[in-house]
Amino acid sequence: MKNINPTSTNAWQRLHELFQDMKEFQLRDAFIHHPERGKEFCISHEDFFVDLSKNLITPEISAALNALAEECGLDQAIQSYFGGERINATEDRAVLHTALRTDQDTAPTAVKEKVKEAELSKQKMFGFVDAVHKGSATTYKGETFDTVVNIGIGGSDLGPVMVYEALQAYKNDMELHFVSNVEGDHVEEVLKKINPETTLFVIVSKSFGTQETLTNATTIRNWFIDRLGRDAVPQHFIAVSSNIDRAVEFGIDRENIFPMFNWVGGRFSLWSTVGMSIALGVGTSNFQALLDGAASMDAHFKNTSFDRNIPVQLALLTIWYNNFYGAESEAVIPYTQYLHRLPAYLQQAIMESNGKSVDRNGDRVDYQTGNIVWGEPGTNSQHAFFQLIHQGTKLIPAHFIAFAKAKYDHPDHHNKLMANFFAQTKALMFGKTAAEAHEDLIRSGKSGEEIETLVPFKVFEGNKPTTTILIDELTPRSLGKLVAMYEHKIFTEGVIWNIYSYDQWGVELGKVLADVILHDIEHVSSTDHDASTDQLLQRFYSKK
Repeated sequence: MKNINPTSTNAWQRLHELFQDMKEFQLRDAFIHHPERGKEFCISHEDFFVDLSKNLITPEISAALNALAEECGLDQAIQSYFGGERINATEDRAVLHTALRTDQDTAPTAVKEKVKEAELSKQKMFGFVDAVHKGSATTYKGETFDTVVNIGIGGSDLGPVMVYEALQAYKNDMELHFVSNVEGDHVEEVLKKINPETTLFVIVSKSFGTQETLTNATTIRNWFIDRLGRDAVPQHFIAVSSNIDRAVEFGIDRENIFPMFNWVGGRFSLWSTVGMSIALGVGTSNFQALLDGAASMDAHFKNTSFDRNIPVQLALLTIWYNNFYGAESEAVIPYTQYLHRLPAYLQQAIMESNGKSVDRNGDRVDYQTGNIVWGEPGTNSQHAFFQLIHQGTKLIPAHFIAFAKAKYDHPDHHNKLMANFFAQTKALMFGKTAAEAHEDLIRSGKSGEEIETLVPFKVFEGNKPTTTILIDELTPRSLGKLVAMYEHKIFTEGVIWNIYSYDQWGVELGKVLADVILHDIEHVSSTDHDASTDQLLQRFYSKK
């Protein structure tokens, strides 16, 4: 990939000039003066309709943003991405989570072997899942499994949890639980809910040495052995890992170890055997539909011009707000309870990927990269943080995500949900002027003195940018598209910011120090730490 400082491009300079003219820009006026604005700034792709018109952009800004993507070599980068080049240069790895959902017949020649590997591992996983569901893979006592416990952390937890929660309407009779936090209380609360005789444990760790995962797995295995004995372990514990020897040493049957690939990063791995728990919870046909949806978005991203490309346009808007408006965060607000874990999933995917301060040349950047992602489902969030978005001092661009068709027949509920969905973006755009607030207070019967006092508190500045993503229905296929859309948005941002999105060295230092401090805790000692850490350790020792 080309290593281009985006601030050195002609497009960046043009955007800087255009930004100076945006100080007086008002979305209210833009819609009045350009009645076709809604049609001009929207993109359709199959069952996705993305409305960009409520963003602080003009046709000139949109053109300059597209030019920025071109100058930064996004076209070539996309070819490298899908072509299996080692774009994760600091770890000398390809980035090929897209190969996990690519058809072998249409795969680029350079990645056909990877696609074949992925297909073989998927078929092994599907075979096992179907055997569990059909009752041919049974418990130690020959019974049918009815519960699954996924043991993992980071991408081995967040992705499977998010997808399983999103697809509750498609779940089978399996009950799923997830253990991630190394805190013993988390393990104990899960163990209270399960019957060891009918539970399948899925340990997900590429190295089979991740501290949190291995600690939780060991505790759970010991609990299990106390109840059913060591001989029962091979039929109740399976592993998703690259370290076969360690998994076997743990007590897992070699045939029940499912491979992970070093060309798939953890936070993008739910499409692989890391999705074992998803497949167990919703079935292999629904898991395949998830993959097919992602593949559809892959094709859209790979083959569509920048101006009509959903992930590219979303990424360019993030850069526009982050680097020109100084917005530091982005809210993701799904108007469905099914997607309540989507913001948490995106926090890892986005912030672990693009939270970088060194560019691809190894130089410290002199511009902002990355952005803080947060959110909760609507309408709950309307009664929580919307006050800050509407009347606070911070600019917070927001993605509003909803589905036209509800999963269940409750039209009264769905109509009210969607009324709020549409109303909030309109309110954030239009706001309420002092004159409008004044008229409202008159109509409510307030006195002149009350009106004078209350008007400043009733004013909404408006002009708050939102992107509306309206999808026909939440299905495994549409969910696959949605997740892949954000994956490609992340990639596009990283290319333009000239950073490596697929390493995560920032998580390593804390792990190293934790090992040193763990030694101190286990020996009730202190290894020449700073004064603050020393006093905290002493306080901890005294209260244990």
